[in-house]
Amino acid sequence: MTNESAAGTSALGRAAEWQPDVLGDEYEFHTLELGPDPDGEGDIVATLVRHLPDATATADAVLYVHGFTDYFFQRHLAEHFTARGHRFYALDLRKCGRSLQPGQTPHFISDLALYDRELDEALRVITAEASTKVLVVAHSTGGLVTSLWLDRLQRAGGSAAAGISGLVLNSPWFDLQGPAYVRTVGTQVINTVGRFRAKSALPLGKSSAYGDSLHQSMSGEWDYDLDWKPRYGFPVRAGWLRAIRLGQARLHRGLDIGVPALLLRSKLTEFAREYGPTVDVADAVLDVAQIQRWAGCLGDRTNIVPIDGARHDVFLSAEVPRTEAFRELDNWLDWLAGRPA
Repeated sequence: MTNESAAGTSALGRAAEWQPDVLGDEYEFHTLELGPDPDGEGDIVATLVRHLPDATATADAVLYVHGFTDYFFQRHLAEHFTARGHRFYALDLRKCGRSLQPGQTPHFISDLALYDRELDEALRVITAEASTKVLVVAHSTGGLVTSLWLDRLQRAGGSAAAGISGLVLNSPWFDLQGPAYVRTVGTQVINTVGRFRAKSALPLGKSSAYGDSLHQSMSGEWDYDLDWKPRYGFPVRAGWLRAIRLGQARLHRGLDIGVPALLLRSKLTEFAREYGPTVDVADAVLDVAQIQRWAGCLGDRTNIVPIDGARHDVFLSAEVPRTEAFRELDNWLDWLAGRPA
């Protein structure tokens, strides 16, 4: 585990105090006070959201972790899990979504291991309330973050011993997309700039194609806060991308997450600057071949399922591939529940 400033730790370890959430009835949030930001942007918080639990729920609890330019808003995902008998929780990481404080750089972090602070505390709150194992579900950058976290838990005494039952990855970000030189010479540049000009925005160009495919105001069917998840995405900062590349390099050397994993992804990649019909049936953000290539680095049993016609977030796909993704998820959850301890 990482050692952040001890300030603010008195807020950790307390019983969770829940308040009504922006998602409306049946949703509540709890603020995790994390103290001073190691990256120098004042006091930081993370936010744990829950779908109001069914007192009879006995299946593993769920902890959902979002990706970059994202936060938790997927009611249908929460309600799918609770209908199966799971308690559902989601974490808005520091400087993301509900957790973003005035004057802070959205999603900025200099070391992905710093996220262990809120992940550990979220796990503590959930296991105290639910008294069950916890299934981690993560999307995109969250898939990289949680894989690295589980590897550290495994080396510190075992992820299963810490209360984790499994990992569901939804299009995890396991490598940097683009030409090969971006991952070689480009990464050297990122490391240098990211060390000395960490908060400099990189000139990567902007695309609203994926955002336009999702949001109700454009071509999509989903409603969410465009301040927390803007159509064009947040600027990519050099220090943040350096942290991503260091995390991906660690994954490429091989992890041991200690629990079984399900990995869902689209069958196709279709990068685009502007929205078009192909964006609705392919991953417009990540290279699915890279996801497939590095999936074997998790170090435990991993089931990889391509979903025909899926978007980058397979659970925000059109109805047919979304239904298929939930079917594959349910089949795997049934297998996990029946697996010998």
